Amino acid sequence: MVEELQYREFRVPLGPGLHAYPDELIRQRVGHDGHPEYQIRWLILRRGEDGEGSSSQVDCKAEHILLWMSNDEIYANCHKMLGENGQVIWPSQETAGEAGTLDKSVLGEMETDVKSLIQRALRQLEECVGTIPPAPLLHTVHVLSAYASIEPLTGVFKDPRVLDLLMHMLSSPDYQIRWSAGRMIQALASHDAGTRTQILLSLSQQEAIEKHLDFDSRCALLALFAQATLSEHPISFEGIQLPQVPGRLLFSLVKRYLHVTSLLDQLNDSAAEPGAQSSSAPEELSGERGRLELEFSMAMGTLISELVQAMRWDWASSREGPSAPSSCSIFQPQLADAGQGLPPTQAQPSLRRSRRFRPRSEFASGNTYALYVRDTLQPGMRVRMLDDFEEISAGDEGEFRQSNNGVPPVQVLWESTGRTYWVHWHMLEILGFEEDTEDMVEAEEYQGAVVSGGQGVALPSWRWKPMSELYAMPYVLPEDEDTEESEHLTQAEWWELLFFIKKLEGPDHQEVLQILQENLDGEILDDEILAELAVPMELAQELLLALPQRLDDSALRDLLNCRVYRKYAPEALAGQPAYPSLLEAQAKPQESADAARVEAKEPLTPCPSSPLRHLVEGYGPAGKIILDLEQALRSEGTQESEVRSLLLLLQRQPQPFLVLMQSLDTPAANKALHLAILRILIRLVDFPEALLLPWHEAMDACMACLRSPDTDREVLQELIFFLHHLASVSRDYAVVLNQLGARDAISKALEKHLGKLDMAQELRDMVFKCEKHAHLYRKLTTNILGGCIQMVLGQIEDHRRTHRPINIPFFDVFLRYLCQGSSVEVKEDKCWEKVEVSSNPHRAGKLTDRNPKTYWESNGSTGSHYITLHMHQGILIRQLTLLVAGEDSSYMPARVVVFGGDSTSSLNTELNSVNVMPSASRVILLENLNRFWPVIQIRIKRCQQGGIDTRIRGLEVLGPKPTFWPVFREQLCRHTRLFYMVRAQAWSQDIAEDRRSLLHLSSRLNGALRQEQNFADHFLPDNEAAQALGKTCWEALVSPLVQNITSPDEDGISPLGWLLDQYLECRDNPQSRAAAFSSRVRRLTHLLVHVEPCEVPTAVVATPRPKGRNRSHDWSSLATQGLPSSIMKNLTRCWQAAVEEQVNSFLTSHWQDDDFVPSYCEHFNNLQTSSSELFGPRAAFLLALQNGCAGAFLKLPFLKAAHVSEQFARHIDQGIQGSRIGGAREMEMLAQLQRCLETVLIFSGLEIATTFEHYYQHYMSDRLLSLGSSWLEGAVLEQIGPCFPNRLPQQMLRSLSTSEELQRQFHVYQLQRLDQELLKLEDTEKKIQVGHEASGKEHERACKEEAEDAGGAAAADVTEEEEEEEEEGLYYEGAMPKVSVLVLSPRCWPIASIRHTLNPRTCLPSYLRGTLNRYSNFYNRSQSYPALEQGPQRRLQWTWLGRAVVQFGDLTLHVSTVQMWLLLYLNDRKAVSVESLLALSGLSADMLNQAIGLLTSSRGPLDLHEQKDVPGGVLKIRDDSQEPRPRWGTEWLIPPQTYLKAEDEEGRNLEKRRNLLNCLIVRILKAHGDKGLHIDQLVCLVLEAWQKGPCPPRGLVSGLGRGSACSSTDVLSCILHLLGKGTVRRHDDRPQMLSYAVPVTVMEPHTESLNPGSSGPNPPLTFHTLQIRSRGVPYASCTVTQSFSTFR
Repeated sequence: MVEELQYREFRVPLGPGLHAYPDELIRQRVGHDGHPEYQIRWLILRRGEDGEGSSSQVDCKAEHILLWMSNDEIYANCHKMLGENGQVIWPSQETAGEAGTLDKSVLGEMETDVKSLIQRALRQLEECVGTIPPAPLLHTVHVLSAYASIEPLTGVFKDPRVLDLLMHMLSSPDYQIRWSAGRMIQALASHDAGTRTQILLSLSQQEAIEKHLDFDSRCALLALFAQATLSEHPISFEGIQLPQVPGRLLFSLVKRYLHVTSLLDQLNDSAAEPGAQSSSAPEELSGERGRLELEFSMAMGTLISELVQAMRWDWASSREGPSAPSSCSIFQPQLADAGQGLPPTQAQPSLRRSRRFRPRSEFASGNTYALYVRDTLQPGMRVRMLDDFEEISAGDEGEFRQSNNGVPPVQVLWESTGRTYWVHWHMLEILGFEEDTEDMVEAEEYQGAVVSGGQGVALPSWRWKPMSELYAMPYVLPEDEDTEESEHLTQAEWWELLFFIKKLEGPDHQEVLQILQENLDGEILDDEILAELAVPMELAQELLLALPQRLDDSALRDLLNCRVYRKYAPEALAGQPAYPSLLEAQAKPQESADAARVEAKEPLTPCPSSPLRHLVEGYGPAGKIILDLEQALRSEGTQESEVRSLLLLLQRQPQPFLVLMQSLDTPAANKALHLAILRILIRLVDFPEALLLPWHEAMDACMACLRSPDTDREVLQELIFFLHHLASVSRDYAVVLNQLGARDAISKALEKHLGKLDMAQELRDMVFKCEKHAHLYRKLTTNILGGCIQMVLGQIEDHRRTHRPINIPFFDVFLRYLCQGSSVEVKEDKCWEKVEVSSNPHRAGKLTDRNPKTYWESNGSTGSHYITLHMHQGILIRQLTLLVAGEDSSYMPARVVVFGGDSTSSLNTELNSVNVMPSASRVILLENLNRFWPVIQIRIKRCQQGGIDTRIRGLEVLGPKPTFWPVFREQLCRHTRLFYMVRAQAWSQDIAEDRRSLLHLSSRLNGALRQEQNFADHFLPDNEAAQALGKTCWEALVSPLVQNITSPDEDGISPLGWLLDQYLECRDNPQSRAAAFSSRVRRLTHLLVHVEPCEVPTAVVATPRPKGRNRSHDWSSLATQGLPSSIMKNLTRCWQAAVEEQVNSFLTSHWQDDDFVPSYCEHFNNLQTSSSELFGPRAAFLLALQNGCAGAFLKLPFLKAAHVSEQFARHIDQGIQGSRIGGAREMEMLAQLQRCLETVLIFSGLEIATTFEHYYQHYMSDRLLSLGSSWLEGAVLEQIGPCFPNRLPQQMLRSLSTSEELQRQFHVYQLQRLDQELLKLEDTEKKIQVGHEASGKEHERACKEEAEDAGGAAAADVTEEEEEEEEEGLYYEGAMPKVSVLVLSPRCWPIASIRHTLNPRTCLPSYLRGTLNRYSNFYNRSQSYPALEQGPQRRLQWTWLGRAVVQFGDLTLHVSTVQMWLLLYLNDRKAVSVESLLALSGLSADMLNQAIGLLTSSRGPLDLHEQKDVPGGVLKIRDDSQEPRPRWGTEWLIPPQTYLKAEDEEGRNLEKRRNLLNCLIVRILKAHGDKGLHIDQLVCLVLEAWQKGPCPPRGLVSGLGRGSACSSTDVLSCILHLLGKGTVRRHDDRPQMLSYAVPVTVMEPHTESLNPGSSGPNPPLTFHTLQIRSRGVPYASCTVTQSFSTFR
């Protein structure tokens, strides 16, 4: 049957390929807040089942979820269910077909006939005598069944007499009458589920119905219930082995289940129907609802208790009790590698970790991780131990030394031992070199170390880090409790205790009530008062002392496992349980088996009771019951009364009976014990009281004895007699045997003993006939368990919706068993269904025979061998191991690859690859998989020594036992996701209608998160379940909300963006309302981001940008690893937009202010502070802040951006100069400079960086030449170095360093020349002296003449050398001034600064001129290379740049080079005209007048006299006689810094250059079409076109003046600009390829003329007259800053 999918457009995603659709309205109720609520059925469909692409028909039995929704939630999620008036539309009531065809009179006659037939059937049934029913009775019942199949007559059959009739028929001994009753029930139940449920409920509530029902009648009702619940709870437990539950217990569970569902329906229907008016008073309605809630809670507790016992969860539970989840937030993900099972102080012993290397948790297997560690680890790296290994403990750190091929292969120097020790690869975690590690000590770890005190050494102070998350999570903190309430039990705890009080009967119940009355002043206690009692803790402890003595074993087990007992029981009672026999029996089945095995080895004594006596030793009174029972059964004339009394004791304490039956699963040597037990059991079956014992719980032992090949024939025969007798008395146990596979076991036993087993054939036939009933029992068990899970999920939903506590007893116990995992390993055939091999399938069994001497050998080509495992449903492999042998030589595998897939045709996912060592015997292929793979294939890709075929000695597969947790997790997550996605949509709708409601989102979210946190803390047993719930809740509630509140509306503003703008505007408002508003905003933002790890970003200066092709233009290097999630992406994008709007508004308003830079720095600091206030120190939001500021700068027009960049360069220049002042003022200037530098970092990667570098270079040049370099220059460049694309300021500093080195070399050069001259003079004098001595006295005159001639020659030589030296400049013999020469390269220094050249011959005195000549000579020689003589040589060109210190009497003057020349020029003259100075120096009038102005000021030594006949005036040395002034001290007369204006011609030239480059880029990309160009190739082509033409015209380039130079960085900056505008796009597959994107062009209303000679605007064809926008361009992005990662 199919139905139409009406609301397919209202789809809610529940998981991958899974969606929920609203189907229909079920019912209505009044919610806890007084508003109506509607129960909607949501269909759960997978992709392809929702009718997409074909029809919209779905199966009516599809999975569904019933969800209560408010009016607002329906309006937000499925508004088509609302009518025009806003009310919910109820489904139309269709008229039944028969009702339309039957006349009212005919229907009335038929109703009269039914009533008479019912009366007649009751009379005939009473008159029936004997076992054979009379024919009239059968005919009457047959007619009634025919009437029952008519739907309009259903109301007549609701007469109570019909139930009496059915009860009499079901309890009749005649099979035909019982069969007829079943037919009538099926006919009545065939109409609708409501009628079916009502009949079942009515029948199940009849007193002692079990006594009147035989097996067939009970099965008929159970089948009816199975049919009724078939489509209600379609939960599959495939792969999970459910226990065998007998029909009697199943029927009891059905009764409990029907009773609970009936009470739940009454609770939901307790409110008035739509439009109906209630005549009852509110107090009466409240009292009635309270009574129903208490009754429902008690009934649900009873159902859970019986279901836990039927599922045998109470025996499988851990004796240590449930593990409570930690008190941390369930919404914050836990560390995957956190220590499990360790104490809190040892869970994470390490203090450091590395971000560069992968942890072991990221690998599918330990073998893969070991290979990674082996390939990555280098000597000297630090490592941490992950596992305990001999002398080394987990958490120890050390330094890796070396490795070899030994076992273990890794040598590490361990800090804990102080020596080296060898370990295995997979045991190590790489920390890296010392600089790669980082301290990871959080504040809570520090506190934990301090609190633990003696358990370890306190952490050193330098390890501690301050708390990065200052805002606490309110939903984690417990709510403030009243002191009085804290001394009393909560209502849930009291109702759980009341559950056990109601379990008591007769005197025990009265005694407990008496205890209550004595402690409550003798108040009369009825059910209504009991439900509302406030019970003190002391009274609860007294009750917990009294209850265990009055409860049977089943109820006592529930009491010991419940929460109230674990919380309030006295320590003596909790430490030593009142009934040790119960707990001992839980722990002693294995001990009893061991005792039985010991008994088998001991010689048998003549005493016939010795086997049992040895068995029950140590059980005390419980063991005596077994001995007394044996004695009573063995005595002559069985003492029936004594046996019955003992059976009643066993019903209360069944553990001795279970121990007796479980002893059958012992070695066959215990023949005497087995025979004694079986004879007791055979005789017990004859007693009706014995059938109430839990036989089914120990049937496994009987089956183990039946299957054992060592079982003695006599024991086997007795066992078959016993099983046949038991199945004959109660066919329920025949069904249990069928479920346990007794048919095959009996057949094998018959084959072994050649059919010589009496009653074995009959037993097998009996078991075979129950196949249909076994299937029914399994289906019923599944339906009941699924129904209970759905009711539990419904209670969780009500708990979420009403925020009322869950008061159901054992609710936490039920969830604990559903959520518990299992450490039991499943081996081999329990994991896989079948094993397939590539060849020789007849030898595949050798892989699993557990014999290492046998093997499977393949037959095929190299690399074609494989083994395929088909896994059981839901098995997660814990370990997959391949057994090999080195003796196989070339047959031994060398490389194995493991693949996984959903089928053999989809084995596409590689799970692991392993290289097998020749010495290996066990190869671990897979470990700890976290996903189920239906098919796993092992492929042998290569063999040792190049072998072709392979041999595998064995295959071992370990897997965890299938549990209910995966099934329950799926259902819990589905319900949670649907509930919170519906709620998120409703809240989003409220916010869309009124943005102010966003202020209440924090309290709403906090309430919901606190609800889930408290639920997880109280009911979920472990962190895995709590984390699954928290993650689902966060993804379903917070993620959609963040998506909606960060999405812009039609005005382009998102609700959260509006809220952030309001926060930034009123942040500094001291008003109380503004403070409250800001507090709500902060709480909201911190709540939204607290799940993400809070990491303080590293400073930008500490993150150098990579050079070369990997260099980047954006801030992505600051983003934290693993970030961002979808929530973080949306929040950071919204914050970026808000910051961009704020900065854009500030720049628009204040860009022309004189104090623009300080104001902007303060504004930026406020934004940083706001970011920290709103989101904490998270790098993602600091990155968004920087990107937002960058986006605002990108929106500035070029001239405004140039003005802004000039202001920043000017402010930095002023800060550096101001830092030379000293004192407190210097510190203040340095602080302001640091704030400015932090804001300037935004320019990195932006187009504005080019103009900023231009102005900074100019100001830095003047500063360095006038003031000299300082440490601050390098410090500033180190911090803002990324802001200079061409790195010109850095090159300027390097050129200064080079000049200093040249100066040192020049000094050495001068000393060498001086030494050479002195050496020549000494040689000449020596020659003259030798000539005088050789001539003699008689030739004195002639020798003297010769000497004069020689002296003349020497003088001539000296004169020639002096003339040559004159060319260099004569050496000055007086007090030579210290001269330092700065060699400036025009490649990095501004051209304007060095365009005025200096002629030393005309402008400098001889002593200075000689130094400069010698330096020129030195520099020319140092730059000449013999191998490169043909090329051009570097030559120095002297400029007027520089500074000097001049002494004027006692006054020291700091002047520029021009001022020094003026002062030295006046040394030989009394006066000099300015006009002559201009002609002599060749300087511009502005430059000369600037120098003269300071010299003629009040602090200067000169006066300027204006004369009419001399233009510019005459300079004279000031005469101090008329105005005496002190002529000592120091005066600073260097001209101050000259600042540029971006609006001048220079700024316009820069804009024109940018426009011309844009034009070139666009034209070149257009020429290459869609194919595009590589970024490097494009840059080369643009530079080539810039130099050669024909575009741009050379005239335009030359007209740019100082802006005519062009570099690759300028081209890249323009490309970046065009990418941001959408004119140029990247290729998606190859981002380094660029092509032209067709933009929408709009004419700018005001554009400057590009040609300096033209007065009007340029023609529209020129590029700079077009404004290129990104409107309509699919590749454009207005919010993201484009960047490159490839530079040449």
